[in-house]
Amino acid sequence: MKIVHVITRLVIGGAQENTLLNVEDLANLYNDDVTLVIGPDAGPEGTLLERASQGKFRLITVPSLHRAIGPWNDFRCYRELQTLFRELKPDIVHTHSSKAGILGRAAATAVGVPVVHTVHGSPFHPWEKNWKNSLYQRLEKRAFSQSGHTISVCNAMTEQYVAAGIGKPENYTTIYSGMELEPFLNPSRTSEEMREELGIPDDAIVIGKVARLFELKGHEFLLQIAPELIQRHPNVRFLFVGDGVLREQMQQMIASRGLTDHFHFTGLVPPHEVPHYLQAMDIVVHTSLREGLPRVLPQALLSKKPIIAFNLDGSPEVCRHEETGLLVEPESTSGLLEAITRLIETPALGQQLAERGYELCLPMFDHEEMTRQVRQVYERVLGTTEGHR
Repeated sequence: MKIVHVITRLVIGGAQENTLLNVEDLANLYNDDVTLVIGPDAGPEGTLLERASQGKFRLITVPSLHRAIGPWNDFRCYRELQTLFRELKPDIVHTHSSKAGILGRAAATAVGVPVVHTVHGSPFHPWEKNWKNSLYQRLEKRAFSQSGHTISVCNAMTEQYVAAGIGKPENYTTIYSGMELEPFLNPSRTSEEMREELGIPDDAIVIGKVARLFELKGHEFLLQIAPELIQRHPNVRFLFVGDGVLREQMQQMIASRGLTDHFHFTGLVPPHEVPHYLQAMDIVVHTSLREGLPRVLPQALLSKKPIIAFNLDGSPEVCRHEETGLLVEPESTSGLLEAITRLIETPALGQQLAERGYELCLPMFDHEEMTRQVRQVYERVLGTTEGHR
């Protein structure tokens, strides 16, 4: 097949890692003619550009493909994508996330190329302004009509889109976001090595969180419960893996409470090092208020670490309450405190949950299986399209 993928940014993030693995697999395993189209935006999250530049596929940057909304620039991008699709003549265009999805689907439809779109996370959500939610929903409805089919990274995304009047359940296929499993199953660094490197005592209980230090990622909930948790268990340490604009503010707040010795910030970490840092953790907590399906949850379970997550979006599909992890109602600091305390005081429960989670995630998140399912969607869309020509 001749396939073009479109995504706004190639920063370090779940949607980007998913897309890059999909593109690599299509080129390497199926010998497809693949082009990855990206925008120029960078950020403190880090970049996957170096890896992408070494792939067996074309990498094209469209300067006008920005994440931020700008009517004139967006129209220019729409026209540039049209020109690019005419030149490349793909069998199918695969768009990712909201902005690239809206512009890419419109441009592909305008030149008569079938489109598949992946929803990695909803742009409309309870923590967004009402007018923005209304705008995104209108744009997504229009773009949906231009899709041959839509892939969701979890069932929750399909449910949210259908509830907003964007298509019907049969218009969606859930394909869980694949990853490279081996580094989590057989990490090259031990817990002892990582703790020594980070300056964390061997007898510490390490509560870990892997996420950008940005709004809606939920670090503040751990900061709020830290004094009480440390009072109950003085050997608790928090390990924040990631970087972002809120780091200085967080560190100042921690220092003002005299808790600096209990927190460790890694700064920016490339994806291939995440398995190492998971080894240093006893409990992995994910408190983001907006996700598709957070990759760190299956990654933690594949590393056999117990997990706690807020009960929203795709998290319950991996963190099944009392089966593979513990769920807490969103923004509930009391629930979060009690869940962490419970796992600290009953480590056998945490290990039991992690073992079950390992068995659940092992077949669900292999990237080659993800790509196989994605390619089946392409074949279905192309078969339907050919049948109507």
